Amino acid sequence: MASSNRNTAHRDQDCTLVIMAKAPRPGMVKTRLRRSLPSPAVTALYGCLLHDTVTLAKSLNGVKVAIVCPASDRDELERLLGNAVEIVAQTGEGLAAGLISVFGHFAGAVRRRVIAFNSDSPHLLPSVLDSAFQALATCDLVVGPTYDGGYYLVGAKAVHPTLFENDGLGTASALDRLLTRARDLELSAVLTEPFYDIDVADDLIRLARELRLAPARAPRTAAWFAVWGPTVVKLPPRAGEV
Repeated sequence: MASSNRNTAHRDQDCTLVIMAKAPRPGMVKTRLRRSLPSPAVTALYGCLLHDTVTLAKSLNGVKVAIVCPASDRDELERLLGNAVEIVAQTGEGLAAGLISVFGHFAGAVRRRVIAFNSDSPHLLPSVLDSAFQALATCDLVVGPTYDGGYYLVGAKAVHPTLFENDGLGTASALDRLLTRARDLELSAVLTEPFYDIDVADDLIRLARELRLAPARAPRTAAWFAVWGPTVVKLPPRAGEV
């Protein structure tokens, strides 16, 4: 995307990108990869993905960056990330509660363009996020679908507490349920281009190939692959699926 378009999209400084994150604790992050890799490797991977995602977010022009996390993880994330971004504890438990907290805290009554973004897609092109913010200028909802039936981002300009109820977060029906609920609420929705996050070994193998060609897109994660790459390339296809 041309820089002039990016500046136009964010000229009012009304855009906030919120990363949905957890503290990188053993057994608490990227759990489906534990079938394929040692727990310390999985935990280290998540930390690298998170750092690179923050770097991606902060590369956007005119966009405020923040993190929403479980309340029990806030102190650890503050120690890990320092003052790089604002860190807000969500209200309630689970991902749906986290998403409701994102829009309740950052959109509220001022109708900012707010996008909730996952913490494991630092390899996404910045232009996709820019386009998502542009879409929110003229629609109620923007959604980034994943190839497995979920979504890697969702954006809105207002709080819609029922939008994430019973939407099957973390399942292959998450996207369909979200769009059905949006239609029920009479919200106009735009989809960004499909992408993938890092949930299972197939995703990790694909990311390893991409970062071999362009390590600067996620340098900390590329450094992780420098250590664990030989193990990753030997993983059987679809390892770690549930």
